[in-house]
Amino acid sequence: MRLFFRNATPVQLQILIWGLLFLLNFLTYLPMDGPGQALTYSISNSIGYAAIIYGNISLLFPRLYERGRTILYVVCTIALLIGVACSRAVVNSWIYNTYFRKGQPEPLTARSFLYFIIAGLVIYLLSFVFRIAIAYFKLKRQAEHMLEQKSQAELNLLKSQVQPHFLFNTLNNIYYEAYREAPRTALLIGRLSDIMRYFVDESPKEKVALSTEIKFLENYIALEEIRIRHGVKVEFEKSYEGDPTLPPMLLMTFVENIFKHGIDRGLPGNRIALSLVEQDGCLIFQTQNALPRNPPFFGKEGFGLKNLQKRLTLLYENRFELSITRTETCFRARLKIPLL
Repeated sequence: MRLFFRNATPVQLQILIWGLLFLLNFLTYLPMDGPGQALTYSISNSIGYAAIIYGNISLLFPRLYERGRTILYVVCTIALLIGVACSRAVVNSWIYNTYFRKGQPEPLTARSFLYFIIAGLVIYLLSFVFRIAIAYFKLKRQAEHMLEQKSQAELNLLKSQVQPHFLFNTLNNIYYEAYREAPRTALLIGRLSDIMRYFVDESPKEKVALSTEIKFLENYIALEEIRIRHGVKVEFEKSYEGDPTLPPMLLMTFVENIFKHGIDRGLPGNRIALSLVEQDGCLIFQTQNALPRNPPFFGKEGFGLKNLQKRLTLLYENRFELSITRTETCFRARLKIPLL
């Protein structure tokens, strides 16, 4: 039974409830009226109960009461109860007098109508319990379905992490092999592995340690340097206490922007100055680089910074400062965010 309730649909649950109600009616009438009469009355009563319950919870209540048409709802409910009560009284009297009454037919009385009206009123009140039970069962099913989806998503996440971690392990093996013949190449492989691990393990988080973010920037800079023929001189000033946290990939846009638009790959003398300072509960990140003599096309440069500004607004509302200064020879950027 417990397994049935766990896997049953709302329709199956209602079928079970009506089956139990029918059986209860049948067993109630059976000792006095016999199986034939008990079966007939049970069917008639179940139809009357269903008319009241579903007429209320599926038609009148959602279409009238929930839309604020209270008076019309009350009038229609009274009409429903009287109509079902009269129908039950007439049908049951006809069945009894036609098939089961021996002798003179029994006439309909006001007492019979009153009995069916009171019984209908009780069923009407129970219809709200029925409605709540069905709604609770549906919500419970939805909650279980959401938990199943969550478990499946977690399983898929674990599966998705198998391939990246396999790649990390492979890169580590290549690192140790390369270290014997070319230590510098091995170092670059190690940095690449750290960057990929950052993307997989750290970037999905809401907050990362500042030391982790700095290491990611330094690895990125080191890998970009090998693509520049004459090299680049990087000055990175860091001054902060402890290991505060910040959203991941927040500082990356500035550094990436420098290597995309602020480096002359064909000439020596490229210089980059980075500064990361904690001051009065805030983190201040500044970058400065000379603009190349023949700069690349800047048409799409602003998209990264615009997207960053939107993200900063979502994260900090108006509690951040972002300024960008460009001259003919120099590009400066400054970001100030609160440390939480």
